[in-house]
Amino acid sequence: MEKHRWHIVDPSPWPYVGGIGSLTLTCGTVLGFHSYELGSTLMKVGFITILLTMYVWWRDVIRESAYEGFHNREVEDGIRLGMILFISSEVLFFFSFFWGFFHSSLGPVVEMGLNWPPEGLVSIKAFDVPLLNTAILLTSAVSLTWSHHALVNGKKDQSLIGIIVTIILGILFTFVQGFEYVEASYTIADSVFGSIFFLATGFHGLHVLIGTIFLIVTSIRLWQNQFTSFHHFGFEASAWYWHFVDYVWLFLFVCIYWWGS
Repeated sequence: MEKHRWHIVDPSPWPYVGGIGSLTLTCGTVLGFHSYELGSTLMKVGFITILLTMYVWWRDVIRESAYEGFHNREVEDGIRLGMILFISSEVLFFFSFFWGFFHSSLGPVVEMGLNWPPEGLVSIKAFDVPLLNTAILLTSAVSLTWSHHALVNGKKDQSLIGIIVTIILGILFTFVQGFEYVEASYTIADSVFGSIFFLATGFHGLHVLIGTIFLIVTSIRLWQNQFTSFHHFGFEASAWYWHFVDYVWLFLFVCIYWWGS
């Protein structure tokens, strides 16, 4: 058998289980939107299936990386490329929201009173709660960079403190954004303004939540000594994702909160 430095993964059932969970979640959500009783049940089953698949699949990847030693330099380069492509797809995902925002705001139609925001709609002031959330996310980027720098220099305790601070700031951002939604004077049903606002900021908030979970898993792995100063791409991947979330928020703040209001 020819020897090589690539990792040929063992057959795994998790892609199939995850696909079934995704299909169940989608079908349940659609049925739920149409008030079918079975919809909510299917949605819950699909969601739980996806969560379990995420757990066991990531568990297998962590074992391959930290304990079995399969993730050498060549394998890491492939995973690194996959992460870059994933973040690129996320950029295009948010690009569609910004496209819809500028399409509607630069040429408001008669039904909106030819104004942006529409007549009678009071937008959220950019330099109130949104500015606070901007400061929170920028501070979290600094603490995460400090954590990464400490890890590279072999200072595990400082790295752990930095990533915990980042997690706390991420949770704080989510709570502050939830408060902003509760206090908003409009809903997602209030014209295209409300739709774009809640879709763009809501999906960003979802990404912050996912990034926070990503960082929590990373902190546990760091605490369990699964990262070293030269072998820690799991940490780098979570940092890349978090910084991507930061950059998206800056665009949201400038375009939707500041200029758009």
